Amino acid sequence: MEDFLKEKIENGEKVSPILPVDVKNYLIDIDGTICDDIPNEEPERMLTAAVYPDALITLNKWYDEGHIITFFTSRTEEHREYTEIWLEKYGFKYHGLLMGKPRGGNYHWIDNHLVKATRYNGKFTDLVEKTVSIEVFDDGNHDS
Repeated sequence: MEDFLKEKIENGEKVSPILPVDVKNYLIDIDGTICDDIPNEEPERMLTAAVYPDALITLNKWYDEGHIITFFTSRTEEHREYTEIWLEKYGFKYHGLLMGKPRGGNYHWIDNHLVKATRYNGKFTDLVEKTVSIEVFDDGNHDS
């Protein structure tokens, strides 16, 4: 991952590095997104969850295209081993696995870097552009 990052300077000072514009940094949920939705309370099912084939194909393609794939899951650290075994079993290519995402959905991510959110609705495909309404901080330049 560090090999992808490029130095960034603002006002003569170094700031957090950024990825090249042609590299996407995908954060991908696991349960209900790339496989059956398994609750943390039933970890024994994590090893036998059915994979979503279109997720495997699409994510591995994005990885091969040079994008960063990081799984970001509500599973806890105690589920890491099962999760890694399952990902390896099905051949998912990825750069990182972040455990402990807050549970319950309704996420609102605030960041100083560009964030694009894509809700999974049952099928992985290449992404397409779509105009939608979003909530933003009030900068005084908006329609009422």
